[in-house]
Amino acid sequence: MTESLNLAAAGVDTSPKGEIVVDRATRTSAEDVYAVGDIITGAVQLTPVAIAAGRLLSDRLFAGLPESATCMDYENIPTVVFSHPTMAVMGLTEAEAIERHGADAITCHKTTFVNMLYSREFLVEGQHQPKTRAKLVCVGPEQRVIGLHMIGLAVDEILQGFGVALKMGATKADFDSVVALHPTSAEELVTIPPWQAKYQNAPAPPVEAVVA
Repeated sequence: MTESLNLAAAGVDTSPKGEIVVDRATRTSAEDVYAVGDIITGAVQLTPVAIAAGRLLSDRLFAGLPESATCMDYENIPTVVFSHPTMAVMGLTEAEAIERHGADAITCHKTTFVNMLYSREFLVEGQHQPKTRAKLVCVGPEQRVIGLHMIGLAVDEILQGFGVALKMGATKADFDSVVALHPTSAEELVTIPPWQAKYQNAPAPPVEAVVA
């Protein structure tokens, strides 16, 4: 809905879809004209993304911060769908990771469990107990976590904290090194057995193999 703005008269270039073309620093083709949010090319169309980009631009224009520190990073943006159950994702999917890095470089770790809210007295015996699922997508021998995907109760709150870890380049070993907060759902992300990924699509290994 940019047609009515007559942007061409101001020298502001737009894409065939009407999006405003900007560079990494949110500059348009017109001098001293900037654009942020859903209206720009390649936008991640989320309200918090627009707010973050606007704050960074304001810090550069009015607080004197350098451009290197005030460009929006569109990688690893956490996203939540407030469905029932809630879905929370950050980073690459398994398919995207394989396409970018190759199948041999990708390792995935999964966990499925019943949230303790559903496993106690809150539901009558025999009633369906909704499950929570989580998946870590890792790359390289160091297994840096480049994707985190969850569906279930309170995963929106869980992702915000773990999102910091992903932005900092955390590895599966970093996750494993954290002492679990028990009983919580978030502890499932730091207690996935490292050997488990080898057996995702196969029967569980014998006890002897696990001990070894």
